[in-house]
Amino acid sequence: MPVPCQFSAEPDGNAINGSTYPIFVSRHPQNNMNPTIVPHVLCGGFGTRLWPMSREAFPKQFVPLINGRSLLACTLERAALLGERLVCIGNAEHRFLVDAAFDEINAPVLQQILEPLARNTAAAMACAALLAAPDELLLFLPADHYIPDAQAFAGTIRSGVPAAQAGYVVTFGVTPSFPSTAYGYIEQGAALPGMPGALVARFVEKPDLESAQRLLLAGGHVWNAGIFLVRAQTLLAALETHAPDILQACRVACAEATHPFGHTLLHQPALEACRSESIDYAVLEKHERVAVVPFTGAWSDVGSWNAIAEMTPADANGNRLVGQAHAFDSRNVFIRAQDAASAARPVVALGLQDIVIIDTPDALLVAHQSHAEQVKQVVQQLRLDGSAQTVQHRKVARPWGFYDGVDAGPRHQVKRITVKPGQKLSLQLHHHRAEHWVVVRGTARVTRGEEELLLTENQSTYIPLGVKHRLENPGKTDLEIIEVQSGSYLGEDDIVRFEDTYGRVPT
Repeated sequence: MPVPCQFSAEPDGNAINGSTYPIFVSRHPQNNMNPTIVPHVLCGGFGTRLWPMSREAFPKQFVPLINGRSLLACTLERAALLGERLVCIGNAEHRFLVDAAFDEINAPVLQQILEPLARNTAAAMACAALLAAPDELLLFLPADHYIPDAQAFAGTIRSGVPAAQAGYVVTFGVTPSFPSTAYGYIEQGAALPGMPGALVARFVEKPDLESAQRLLLAGGHVWNAGIFLVRAQTLLAALETHAPDILQACRVACAEATHPFGHTLLHQPALEACRSESIDYAVLEKHERVAVVPFTGAWSDVGSWNAIAEMTPADANGNRLVGQAHAFDSRNVFIRAQDAASAARPVVALGLQDIVIIDTPDALLVAHQSHAEQVKQVVQQLRLDGSAQTVQHRKVARPWGFYDGVDAGPRHQVKRITVKPGQKLSLQLHHHRAEHWVVVRGTARVTRGEEELLLTENQSTYIPLGVKHRLENPGKTDLEIIEVQSGSYLGEDDIVRFEDTYGRVPT
């Protein structure tokens, strides 16, 4: 279980180029015997190899892939074993998704560093270090890893503390179980004096199969998991030496940051001027004091549908079936269909072998397992072709709940809207469409012009074009309505907001 909260959420002052920005500090004095670890979860990836479930607006770290839970929620749960305060660094558009994942776990404090645009791990880690106390131990974790033995993982991270305290950038490598071509490798050098770990002799790019086999036979190589433990001041010094331009851009991004809802929103123009590069290329491959600590437990970066399949129990014929999936005269087939609760269509494989089938309401993937790594290239082409299914799901998450696009035509659109208890949409109007609302579950408080209505199941209302309106759920259970839009233009950008709980009204 996560440890009780021992940190204050009250900001303290720290200066960058004469400006003041908030840092969060421990109520306990820092000491070398019991150093404070602050886990930072890197949530900015898009996970295109897990399309069609992972999409730009709803990437794989938020998708409920592991027993109905998201990879991010599982990562936050592991991180809570190591630190009393958690920090997430990711896309500003995803902050509500991060909040939802955090709500699934029992952890005391979450702080978000919001990126208005992605600039890879070097910039993300630089900003985290700038926003931390100099002696804090920062643990950087990708949001999309699957590590079933959380306690063993936490123990491995703690074993890297002495090296991090001694001024090393500590990376954690996974002991390889097969000659993978999907991961980079780290070659271990001389053992560290008097502490766990070894010097990093070199980083190895993702190899071909023959090279991977040689690395495995040679021993002394681990998979590069992209997990780092380092003191803030150590990281800043390394960036100053090897990537001063990135560090300077991040100084400005932090100094000019704003703080909506208690989070830190980095300055967009400064990030636009920052080059995008991974911490491996920008710093680690050039830096001398880099150490590696091996992790011997099960681990996956969940980088393809084959990896998801391996986490799914198989039947006697090697078929792995999820949801409304059926296999006949088939072997070694993985089908991930929608579940019966969503009134999903059945997905049937007949006479197939070594096939992956991923079914969603608006996109279907059928691939040979040997081509699973190529889904990323397929998504790139679909994006060039203008496919909306690379960006959004039919079901779209919103801070107040979600909506599902049920049907659409030239002058109409039908949505199923679910509003969480106590939440409300913005006060808004539309210039080009009118709306009909029918309550099918729960209670709705509706603002329509100067009127306020309370509607229950099977009741309805009409929102004329150009009239200010708002939908709110005053109840204790989800509110579900069917919305029928009609008009000359039905795009989501035909919304003029006047008041909004979630800060989406321009100032």
